[in-house]
Amino acid sequence: MTDNAAVAILADLVGFDTTSRNSNLALIDYAEARLKALGARTERFPSPDGAKANLHAMLGPDVDGGVILSGHTDVVPVDGQPWTTDPWRLTAKDGRFYGRGTCDMKGFVACALAAAPAFAAADLKRPVHFAFSYDEEVGCLGAPAMIERIAAGAPRPAMAIIGEPTMMKVVTGHKGLFSFRVRITGREAHSSMVRDGVCAVTQAAPLMAWLAAQAKEMQARAPADSPFDPPFGTLTIGRMGGGTAMNILAREAWFECLIRPAPWDDARAILAALREQAAAAEAEMRKIAPEAAISFEITSDAPPLRPETDGAAERLARQLTGDNARRVVSYGTEAGQFQGAGFSVVVCGPGGIGQAHQPDEFVDADQLDACMDFLRRLAAHMER
Repeated sequence: MTDNAAVAILADLVGFDTTSRNSNLALIDYAEARLKALGARTERFPSPDGAKANLHAMLGPDVDGGVILSGHTDVVPVDGQPWTTDPWRLTAKDGRFYGRGTCDMKGFVACALAAAPAFAAADLKRPVHFAFSYDEEVGCLGAPAMIERIAAGAPRPAMAIIGEPTMMKVVTGHKGLFSFRVRITGREAHSSMVRDGVCAVTQAAPLMAWLAAQAKEMQARAPADSPFDPPFGTLTIGRMGGGTAMNILAREAWFECLIRPAPWDDARAILAALREQAAAAEAEMRKIAPEAAISFEITSDAPPLRPETDGAAERLARQLTGDNARRVVSYGTEAGQFQGAGFSVVVCGPGGIGQAHQPDEFVDADQLDACMDFLRRLAAHMER
């Protein structure tokens, strides 16, 4: 039977248009008010411009060893998608709930908030922490400041459950997300006068070719028993541009690279090596145009989730779900950021990743029920 509280909260959350380009403060106000009413201690971590915020809240005793329930509040755009329902209004049909974010990942946030009264009423021996972030969908940009504060503060949690959609199965590893933009500045000149200028597009080409070779090397070094699909880390150049006309040496060029490193890959090492290639190219460019430059901007940096050996979060999640299968995914989450701060981490949440970012996004009612059962069992576990 579908949990009415979870559905009602999910309807409220879907009603907040928290597309990453927008503020999430109205949703944070809503979540904080519900948790404060239960006696939670709360703290916000605003974005640099103050338009968004992370929320950390805690219910239970002021002791170390608690569990973090983590979810992001932003969603991807609906622009241009052929929705047949209102994406900002929860629609129930045939055992499913439709709306932007129902699967990714307001369904989990709604369940966490619906379970909060049970946590507040329980005789918890360790606290439950709620960590709701912003800007996950644009590179996992919002969570690090909050994670750093939670890790350094007191009481210190022991583990984190990241509620991204896994059909309530236990996921112990995933690839990372590392992206950067490269901008090349040359000097314009007539295309017949190549000694008078430096074509930025021409200088960009060998850098992109070098990256393409790195993609092949990543594929070659994947271990034979890799559990991922595809079994190797990936590197792609998704966007590029530059120049004003075919008969003008381009002054500007740029491209954007996305690396999804497997746990054995080092995306930052690839960028460092590319910088060396660029420095040599820049030196040659400046022999003709002293103002020439090649610059880099990191646009996302979410590390992989590395499967833990006898991890505390994995043991707990398997105990609560009964799922003992080995499972990793190729998409990224904030889990690697929590793990990097020293927390034991697992990914487990309602819904299927195949629905994420899609028109008519939905979560099945039985997935919400399974998540609520999981959280009730967590409350009972933490009374012991």
